[in-house]
Amino acid sequence: MDFVAGCIGGAAGVLVGHPFDTVKVRLQVQSAEKPLYRGTFHCFQSIVRQESMLGLYKGIGSPMMGLTFINAIVFGVQGNTMRLLGQDTPVNQFLAGAAAGAIQCIICCPIELAKTRMQMQGTGEKKSSTRKVYKNSLDCLARIYQRDGLWGVNRGMVTTLIRETPGFGVYFLTYDVLTRSLGCEPEDPYMIPKLLFAGGMSGIASWLSTYPVDVIKSRLQADGVGGKFQYSGIMDCTRKSIEREGWRVFTRGLTSTLLRAFPVNAATFATVTLFLMYVRQEEGPKDCEPAPQHHAALQQQVQPSSL
Repeated sequence: MDFVAGCIGGAAGVLVGHPFDTVKVRLQVQSAEKPLYRGTFHCFQSIVRQESMLGLYKGIGSPMMGLTFINAIVFGVQGNTMRLLGQDTPVNQFLAGAAAGAIQCIICCPIELAKTRMQMQGTGEKKSSTRKVYKNSLDCLARIYQRDGLWGVNRGMVTTLIRETPGFGVYFLTYDVLTRSLGCEPEDPYMIPKLLFAGGMSGIASWLSTYPVDVIKSRLQADGVGGKFQYSGIMDCTRKSIEREGWRVFTRGLTSTLLRAFPVNAATFATVTLFLMYVRQEEGPKDCEPAPQHHAALQQQVQPSSL
């Protein structure tokens, strides 16, 4: 059930957050010498004006196919790791989240590569332009594989691993701490707003903890569009980025990322938690009232912090 819940939550999160992600990527990889966008809202307006509203959803095929599956892996691995660890403690939540984050990188990295390349396609062009390098996300990955092989498809894997492992640890740790602090009990009339708040803040905390790495990852994955490579690796990308743009380069696109992080993760975590609570209540005894001690155990089982 953890896998199914993660899949449903992932789909909800992609629909809510993809436009913000497109803006984030455009801001992160634009040229410092000749920037196309002055900031988050100017970028948003420019994309809509030049490429229509559909421009904000460029590359959604890749995350819609992949992130639903990735979320299924993340919540499935996290749930099973928690059961293996035995105790539902904040430290175990962090360790289980970190394990889930590391494992899903195998799928996450190629998906984000295709998403980034699709989002960069047609940057600054009028919506009437028909020139396209890639037809869709699958065509993008197929072309990269034909040209660069397996290494090309997994470009940015190390930075993805560095970002996702601690990022998901912070993600689940923050959600656990907030749901415990807020007292998200099943009978609480304000449970859903509390779950939405806890999920949204978990997403923000996770992004803030690893955002500089994400900037480097986006630049490495966007590098080579048009056949021209600027960076030889992680350290080279970091050094050149700081030399050209200073330390502020690591905050590029942060506003759009945080604007996206709250609604996306609020929707994802609330959907997953409510689905699991519903399923576990349905699986409970129906013919008679549970004994007091069993009732307490049942309440503990459907605690959202335990997922």
